[in-house]
Amino acid sequence: MARAMFDYTKTVLSKVSFDVNLFCKELKKALTRLLPHEIEELKLWVYSLIKENPQLDSCKLYLNS
Repeated sequence: MARAMFDYTKTVLSKVSFDVNLFCKELKKALTRLLPHEIEELKLWVYSLIKENPQLDSCKLYLNS
């Protein structure tokens, strides 16, 4: 079940990556709902997504807190 939530989170973040504000909002929600080891995996995935979409760079703030 937890893995399903992680996969769902990645799907949602991919779909909203066109809008920085929406992406940051969904990222904050994800960080409160995922397990600690999933958060670490999500961070790696988000950093790679930011490389492809530099406009999302401001959302790194939530990953460091």
